[in-house]
Amino acid sequence: MSNSLVVSLGAAILLLAFGGLATTIGPWYRNLRKPKLQPPDWLFGPAWTVILGLAGWSASIAWEATNAPEARRSIIILFATNAVFHALWSPLFFNKRRPDWALVEVVFLWVSVAALVIGLWPISHSAALMNVPYLLWVSFASWLNWTIVRLNAPFGGAKA
Repeated sequence: MSNSLVVSLGAAILLLAFGGLATTIGPWYRNLRKPKLQPPDWLFGPAWTVILGLAGWSASIAWEATNAPEARRSIIILFATNAVFHALWSPLFFNKRRPDWALVEVVFLWVSVAALVIGLWPISHSAALMNVPYLLWVSFASWLNWTIVRLNAPFGGAKA
């Protein structure tokens, strides 16, 4: 196993762990009105595992596809930016109980995933395409977030 794969999958595992720890499925969340297309809670863990596993793998593929310092710097910037936006969503939604703030933040997350697909394309088509499921899932999650805000707003009262 290459060093780049170990590092990139390690980063994906850290993001998964952080997201899991920042996601509290408790009474507040259970009492939110949700859209009919809301997947069951158990599906989110496996979905994120596959998606972030593919993203980690794509980082390794892109890294190995080039020795150009500028391209490698771009790979690091793209994935680091995405990791920051990925890590922000769950604490905003679940810990702060602010789906409205998370809805604003998810726009930045979506843009960072789209930037992965676009930015990796010239380096490795396969690495870029491995992030398409991530983009599709964040698109769907954005719609879920928007619908939850629409069905439950306003937010910002005292924590229950």
